[in-house]
Amino acid sequence: MNKKEIIITLVGVVVGLISGYAYYHYIGCVSGTCSITSKPLNSTLYGGVLGGLFFNMIGDFFKKKKS
Repeated sequence: MNKKEIIITLVGVVVGLISGYAYYHYIGCVSGTCSITSKPLNSTLYGGVLGGLFFNMIGDFFKKKKS
C-alpha cells in the first residue's frame, strides 16, 4: 500500500466511526438486545471497520480503472 491508499482508508475509518456513533445516537436499539447497536462503542467500532473496508474497496476500484 502506498501513502495515498493508506490516507483513503484512514479517511474511511474516520467517516465510519462518525457514522457508527451517529447511527447509535439517532437510531440505536432501545431495548438493549441488539448486539451491535445497543452500546456506543460496539456501533462506533463496527462503523469504523465498515468505513475502512468500503473506502479501501472504492480506492482499489478507481486504481484498477485507471490502469
